Amino acid sequence: MTEFQNIVYNATIKIPCGQVTTYKLLAQYINCGSCQAVGQALKVNPFAPKVPCHRVISSSRTIGGFAGSTDAKVLAKKYALLASEGIVFKDGKVPKKFIFHYTK
Repeated sequence: MTEFQNIVYNATIKIPCGQVTTYKLLAQYINCGSCQAVGQALKVNPFAPKVPCHRVISSSRTIGGFAGSTDAKVLAKKYALLASEGIVFKDGKVPKKFIFHYTK
């Protein structure tokens, strides 16, 4: 595991059950200029579900990807994990009330 991955995973652990954050908000929290780099680190997360990468969604509040894929079968797993934590999607988006914002 790289130092960057460790930073991403430690920030991801802070997302509470029943909430999600975005790749952009997570990147801003760790002072990273690349949402894609965050996504790449989460794509290879070996600690799921302890490191809840399923709680990270796109900035448009849509599902984004999961495990490096946007395949419907793979995304169905992410939807199911989020649903089990009480996260709902309305018109394909997570309502703003479910968005976790980091504080420093």
